Amino acid sequence: MAKDKNKFERIAFTASDVPDAAAAKAALIDRYGEVEPHEADAIVALGGDGHMLQTLHRFINDKIPIYGMNRGSVGFLMNDYSEDDLRERLAAAEISRIHPLSMIATDSTGKAHKGVAINEVSLFRERYQAAKLKISIDGVERMPELICDGVLVATPAGSTAYNLSAHGPILPIKTPLLALTPISPFRPRRWRGALIPNRAQITIEVLEAEKRPVSAVADHSETRDVVRVEVEKARAIELFMMFDKKHGLEERVLAEQFRY
Repeated sequence: MAKDKNKFERIAFTASDVPDAAAAKAALIDRYGEVEPHEADAIVALGGDGHMLQTLHRFINDKIPIYGMNRGSVGFLMNDYSEDDLRERLAAAEISRIHPLSMIATDSTGKAHKGVAINEVSLFRERYQAAKLKISIDGVERMPELICDGVLVATPAGSTAYNLSAHGPILPIKTPLLALTPISPFRPRRWRGALIPNRAQITIEVLEAEKRPVSAVADHSETRDVVRVEVEKARAIELFMMFDKKHGLEERVLAEQFRY
C-alpha cells in the first residue's frame, strides 16, 4: 500500500446523494479540512454500502485506503458514524485487503466487454423464459445445462450480499474460494451451487441465446445479450478497506453466520 497507515493527516471525503451523507461531509470537512483524493492518506466514504462500492470502483487502481462511515441503511461495509477523533480512528483501523473479480462478457455481436466486481458477477435472464447455461471450470465442462433465472459468482467480501439472498454460502474473508450460486434453479432442481478455488477461471456459456437472452452484471455494470462470460480473480488489483478494531470485515462475515 502506497500510504503510511500510521499517519492520516490528509483526508479526502466522498458522499452519496442522501442528505445525511452530504451534511456529514460538510461537517467533517469543516472540522478536518480536505484534500483531493490523489493527495490523500485515506478517503472517507459517507453513505451506505452502495456508495462504498462506488467509491472502491472509482479509486480501484489508486491503492488508497478507504474508510466508510454509515450514513445510509444497511452499512455492512461501513463503520459507525462519528465526527470525533477521525484521525485517531483511521490510525487505529484494521485494513482488509480485497481482490475483486475480473469479468469478460462476450455479447451476441462478438464484442468483449470487461468489468470488475468487488461483490459478484451475476447472469440474469432478460425475458420470461428461463436461461439455459453451461458451466466450465478451467476449461473442463462441469454442468452441461443449468436451467435457471441466473447464476452468480461471489467473492468472500460479496458472499453476504446478493449471494446470501440467493441461498449461497457465506465465505470467511480470507478463504481462497469463490461461491458459484444458482438463482432460482429449475434443472437440476437440487443443485445449490459450488465452492470454486479462487485461482480458477469460471466460464459460463449461454445456450439458445437468441431465444433465451441473458445479461451479465459486474456489481453495477451491465452487459446485455451475452453469449459467454469468463470470470476469475483480478490478481493485479488490490483494494484496501479500513474498519474499526474488532469490527473488521473478517469479524463481520463471521458474525453474519450466527444471525437468525
